[in-house]
Amino acid sequence: MANSVPNYHIQNVEFKGSFPKVKMAPKFELPEFAFIGRSNVGKSSLINYICQRKKLAKTSSTPGKTQHINLFNVEDEWILADLPGYGYAKVSKKLRGKWGSMIERYLLERENLTCVFLLIDSRIPPQDIDIDMINWLGEHQVPFILIFTKTDKVKPMVLQQNLVNFFAPLREMWETLPEYILTSSIKDKGRTELLDFIHDIIAVE
Repeated sequence: MANSVPNYHIQNVEFKGSFPKVKMAPKFELPEFAFIGRSNVGKSSLINYICQRKKLAKTSSTPGKTQHINLFNVEDEWILADLPGYGYAKVSKKLRGKWGSMIERYLLERENLTCVFLLIDSRIPPQDIDIDMINWLGEHQVPFILIFTKTDKVKPMVLQQNLVNFFAPLREMWETLPEYILTSSIKDKGRTELLDFIHDIIAVE
């Protein structure tokens, strides 16, 4: 990777709109990075932390707050896509089905999608739905990196064991394990690494 920048200060983040269908979302020439994860994984908090904004993405104790594809232009350098959470949000099965179809179409059809940040709750055992998503992304050759959230809420030794447990089932199918970053908006952890990753990709685009 390129030399790390100690503190990325993001001055301009422009909301480009909220879109219920992929075909309704405008196309950009800038590289696009999508954030996705199980409902209540801490996605909105991470996005706000990364962009240094308090209310850029809506946070809520009730899963399912994000219902559309929300797009943001970050510094006229890259597009941030905030996708609906998958899993056990307290919404109807019909609506969850629509979200699933929308997410799949976005991941497969979005031409300027450069990388997916797949958020994983670092506090809990591996969830089948997360493993399935990882394998699906791999099967469809969608570039992604794992982002473990809420690392401040678990002791270091427990965190390391959780990581071992998480990657165990992946070792059975993956020759090379997915790259990952540990994050915590509370402890100010992982932001520089994540932005380094984005800017390294932008530099070679």
